[in-house]
Amino acid sequence: MAAEGLPHDGFDLAFDGRDHRIDLNGLTGGKRVMVYGQTEVTRDLMDARERSGAHAVYGADEVQPHDFSGTDPYVTYRKDGITHRIDCDFIAGCDGFHGTSRRSVPEAALNLFEKVYPFGWLGILADVAPVSHELIYANHPRGFALCSMRSASRSRYYIQCPLDQKAEDWSDDRFWDELRRRLPPSHAEALVTAPSFEKSIAPLRSFVAEPMRFGRLFLVGDAAHIVPPTGAKGLNLAASDVHYLFNSLREYYLEGSEAGLNSFSKKALARVWKAVRFSWWMTTMLHRFPETSEFDQKIQEAELDYLTHSRAASTALAENYVGLPF
Repeated sequence: MAAEGLPHDGFDLAFDGRDHRIDLNGLTGGKRVMVYGQTEVTRDLMDARERSGAHAVYGADEVQPHDFSGTDPYVTYRKDGITHRIDCDFIAGCDGFHGTSRRSVPEAALNLFEKVYPFGWLGILADVAPVSHELIYANHPRGFALCSMRSASRSRYYIQCPLDQKAEDWSDDRFWDELRRRLPPSHAEALVTAPSFEKSIAPLRSFVAEPMRFGRLFLVGDAAHIVPPTGAKGLNLAASDVHYLFNSLREYYLEGSEAGLNSFSKKALARVWKAVRFSWWMTTMLHRFPETSEFDQKIQEAELDYLTHSRAASTALAENYVGLPF
């Protein structure tokens, strides 16, 4: 990440045919964000684990946690047709929204909170230089758009679209034309296009499962919570969950104290809900909803105008965007 990541000191909010830069660095006392693909983070972690000599099992099937309500939990899985068992002290369920960890918890023990948004993001990857050196979040009567990047030569672009559409309905030319329509003229004219090599539609939802601890099983990352990608808080939240759990386990093994483990869920969820609120707010402020009335639209426009002309409001946005303290 230090060698290849792209540090950003701000981003643009585009609306009403103009754009306004949010100075993250200046508003937060020197903080910034790093643009670095999640797949690259995964690769770095896998490489680091291999160098450490620790064992990792890939391609496991039928993974299942057991007896986590007692003192002797274990995990079973199948690999090459053979069932294996791992005995352990604790289980960290870092297996994503569709993983088995949360599904293994009795329904009566879970409180689920969810909001499904009535649109998706159509995203493409293309090997072209980004239209801007920083991200552009665009609010437009035709819908939201986001100009992002994976590197100085690979761009990631998104446009809001109805959930009943399919990626194959969108040719590259249709996508580029629609993206141009949603950007201010200066950015639309600077946009460089090329054939895409990836195209997909992602639905948007906010989701939280409470609590995040069940005996000796801990839910971490997407297993416990999902945020819409507006504001890019998913990986940030996963990192904070790991931070809290790591410190709790270190305290348990080095000091013999369960205080951190006992407070893990409450501490993690306090930060989770703040990020969920921020992602929801960014999403409602920047997207066009099917049920939006003329009054609602005027309120959205007024909020954007106030946000970009009030240092206090811009600071609140910047503080949440760079990530709240652990």
